[in-house]
Amino acid sequence: MVEATETKETESRKLLQRLRDAMAEDSAGQARLDKITHLIADSTGSEVCSIYLFRDAETLELCATEGLNAEAVHQTRMKLGEGLVGRVARYGRVVNTTDAPSAKGFRYMPETGEEIYSSFLGVPVQRLGEKLGVLVVQSKEARAYSADEVYALEVVAMVLAEMAELGAFVGEGAALAAPHQNPSLIRGTTGQEGAAEGHVWLHEPRVVVTNPIAEDPHAELVRLREAVDELRVSVDQMLDGALGGDSEQMQVLEAYRMFANSKGWMRRMEEDISRGLSAEAAVEKEQSQARARMNMATDSYLRERLHDLDDLSNRLLRILTGQGQNTGAEMPADPILIARNIGPAELLDYGRSLKGIVLEEGSVGSHAAIVARALAIPLVVHASRITTDALNGNHIMVDGDQGVVHLRPDDTVVTAFRDKIAMQAKAQERYASIREKPATTKCGKTISLQMNAGLMADLPSLDGSGAEGVGLFRTELQFLVRNQMPKRSELSALYTRVLDAAHGKRVVFRTLDIGSDKVLPYMKPNDEPNPALGWRAIRVGLDRRGVMRMQLQALIRAAAGRPLTIMFPFVAQYEEYRQARAEMDKVLAREKKLGHALPETIEVGAMLETPSLAFAPDKFYEEVDFLSIGGNDLKQFFFAADRENERVRKRYDTLNVSFLTFLEGIVKRCEASNTSLSFCGEDAGRPIEAICLAAMGLRSLSMRPASIGPVKNILRSVDLDGVRRIIEEARLRGDQSVRPAVMAYLQSQP
Repeated sequence: MVEATETKETESRKLLQRLRDAMAEDSAGQARLDKITHLIADSTGSEVCSIYLFRDAETLELCATEGLNAEAVHQTRMKLGEGLVGRVARYGRVVNTTDAPSAKGFRYMPETGEEIYSSFLGVPVQRLGEKLGVLVVQSKEARAYSADEVYALEVVAMVLAEMAELGAFVGEGAALAAPHQNPSLIRGTTGQEGAAEGHVWLHEPRVVVTNPIAEDPHAELVRLREAVDELRVSVDQMLDGALGGDSEQMQVLEAYRMFANSKGWMRRMEEDISRGLSAEAAVEKEQSQARARMNMATDSYLRERLHDLDDLSNRLLRILTGQGQNTGAEMPADPILIARNIGPAELLDYGRSLKGIVLEEGSVGSHAAIVARALAIPLVVHASRITTDALNGNHIMVDGDQGVVHLRPDDTVVTAFRDKIAMQAKAQERYASIREKPATTKCGKTISLQMNAGLMADLPSLDGSGAEGVGLFRTELQFLVRNQMPKRSELSALYTRVLDAAHGKRVVFRTLDIGSDKVLPYMKPNDEPNPALGWRAIRVGLDRRGVMRMQLQALIRAAAGRPLTIMFPFVAQYEEYRQARAEMDKVLAREKKLGHALPETIEVGAMLETPSLAFAPDKFYEEVDFLSIGGNDLKQFFFAADRENERVRKRYDTLNVSFLTFLEGIVKRCEASNTSLSFCGEDAGRPIEAICLAAMGLRSLSMRPASIGPVKNILRSVDLDGVRRIIEEARLRGDQSVRPAVMAYLQSQP
């Protein structure tokens, strides 16, 4: 048995060595592909070997074959999922059948002449989750390929993927185009609006495997084992450094250690090397398969664990290749950051040097999105394959308004994009001329425009934007960017600097809003099926009152006798506000007893983010000093549409008649109790939405600094009474949204 295994491994190594020789020959890409299909067919004893490559994201093309009709090369194409080859490509899984023509999904291609071949084995050609094509062998004999033969072909497919990455198959036609050179349009999701042009800066530079085939398997095994030993030592050091830290952090590091010491992981890599792969290629083969499984996994825990394995593989590759984070490349003057994901602290390290950010993962409510908004940097999330397609230095344009990325754009795209940026710059010049003027409409109503903030870096925008104050200061960012709970003295010093920088303008401090998509790195997250509806914000504060008291003390001491405004987030019922207000009163009494100066005045408000609070008792509206409608959360709960879910979130419009009617009810309740009311969120910063909110009676809007100019400009040019009439008419007609009617009305105005 051992002899048989060794024989197979020797045959596999022989084939890979022949492939390496073919790659080393000075020949065109098509000639290389043709020779490779001949070598594989000959080595595996198959009558057919074919290589299909993607010509675009949805189409596979037959690019080389040994055994099928030569005329079919570059003529036979199929959609992703179509036929057996398409199935292999779509699901990234092996298809192995003894009777291909009768197999489910078989597609007859008369031009290929493949109907005479019964057995079919197709394996995906993929690299780090990126689908490149399919490798197929076929025979007339009705036989199932053995597990060893499947494994050997997977090893070959891995080498083909590396050769494709290195440009070994470049030739004429889309399927043989040079990698990382053609223009690429990538659609994602808007994380932060704005447009930016620059050059790619990879947060984690890609590791390039230039030697996929082993010269000496024994030497490669030694290299792998030494690198894994070094990896294990580094993981142990990480654990030692975290001793006494948060238990959740320890669990993550323990999972790292478990993977680093996994015998199965090590055995599979050793087997790959024995088949002829280099140590680097063996690691990357395992990483590619982990990425493929991760893309298919629906269980969040499994995805996290596969992500751990992926991260460990990256660390191991960097040890083997010596390609560390610092590759020697210089950051461009106009960097657009590209990453799979990134934490808030890492993003803050880059600061305002970044022109834009593009993330392969992330979410519109993630820590990175919060920081990007605070820094006013255009951000696109869910940009599929961006980390595998982009190279350092590539020209790139980020359209945060549309959630679109143009990588290596052609001249027509560049011209159109630059025109858009120029128009935006001209508009900003126009807005600067009305910076000091009030947002008074043609009908004489004045709307107060506030800005949202979360970092000290935001505060210079307070004067430059024309904002009358800070309608929302997010205090959680100071907690999110640390590895441990900040001290009261640190928070007090920060809040003091914020109030100093505001120069007497009102700043509304929202107390700690964590949970849902904002999890503190040093606080154990709850495994909740729906975190947005779970233990978050005021619920955490009332259950962890020590943290709430500490933050309230820091705010009072920062005020040092000046006016102070505090707002509690995610209040769903009157009793929660009463309990939080009682804590505030206790802290004030204690501070007075300790001899600390109390605020000159203090306002205590709440964010209305759940429909339930709109129907709270009159007593609540009479007691609360002010209310701020949290538009982002309120809208998702009102429509039962998760704002992280692309399938549903775009189906619901802020200008939906039902939603505007609901907001109108809140306005009337606040007017009856003489309670100050504002609207805070992305919608407040969109000009059409802003005038409709104002028409419904809202007189204070809080938004990102860059939106104040456009919103003020449109408010000063509009008659809100006229807009209100249009909304009433749309409501009477039974329109679902007032947007079309309002847009038509604005276009008809002189």
